[in-house]
Amino acid sequence: MWTYVLKRLLTTIPVIVVVAFIVFSILYATPGDPALILAGDNATPQQVEEVRQRLGLDKDFISRFYEWSGSVLAGDLGTSLYTRLPVVTLIGQRLLPTVSLVVLTFLIAIFVAVPLGVVAATRHGSWVDRLGMIVSVLGFSVPVFVVGYVLAYTFALKLGWLPVQGFASPQNGIWPFISSLILPSTALASLYVALISRITRSAMLEVLGQDYIRTARAKGLGEMIVVFLHALKNAAVPISTVIGLGFASLLGGAVVIETVFSIPGLGLLMVTSILSRDYPVIQGVLLLSSITYVILNLLIDLLYGLFDPRIRY
Repeated sequence: MWTYVLKRLLTTIPVIVVVAFIVFSILYATPGDPALILAGDNATPQQVEEVRQRLGLDKDFISRFYEWSGSVLAGDLGTSLYTRLPVVTLIGQRLLPTVSLVVLTFLIAIFVAVPLGVVAATRHGSWVDRLGMIVSVLGFSVPVFVVGYVLAYTFALKLGWLPVQGFASPQNGIWPFISSLILPSTALASLYVALISRITRSAMLEVLGQDYIRTARAKGLGEMIVVFLHALKNAAVPISTVIGLGFASLLGGAVVIETVFSIPGLGLLMVTSILSRDYPVIQGVLLLSSITYVILNLLIDLLYGLFDPRIRY
């Protein structure tokens, strides 16, 4: 097992290198010149060229990638072209809202979707199953930002139960912190509840039809023990896969939700950086998201062996 873990850890290194190269290449090929924006509308071509040289934008692709990758390995993601603050500092300032949003969304999705999928599978063909599938279809069909606007209008503007926008730090109190995340997390979780519940239902239906499940029932085991200790455990591999990949994808969904609810996280930082062509910040956030995705994929692979001892590579 440890040999497999070591091999998987080593294989992630070239993946991260390729990801970093792709991130840098995409932004290098992106049209637009930040030097023109920084120099101003009335700048002369000579002034624009001076700004370009000062920022190192006049160098060739290989030179810029070599310098950038060397700085990244040293823990330096560069400096923002506009705020002149280190990118690491900007990411650190915006990390808490995004992590809080993603974690709460993840918890809501897990504790709603998995029981919903299990109940739908054990009550296959009943009204509970049909209701669960209707919820799943709606979750896939309605865009996340539409769900966010509906929730904000209903529970914030009309009922006044929760704040409309913004983010409250935990230092301001637990309830202000949680209440500022309920609506955006619920809106963001709508898609993943639909996805995870459908996969859970499908995996459980397949497992519940196996011979060992009928044998467990024939031995007189309780239905709860059969469903959760036998069926759900053996259905955990596909469920954990979609949960892990969904968790990594939440970073992308956070961009939309943070914009809708004005949450000062990495998503909103990415949007403002793209609009201003702040390339170092865009590269830093993209690299962080990509590495997070790769690490989560690694953890998912390692969990396979825990859920199913037959899986040993």
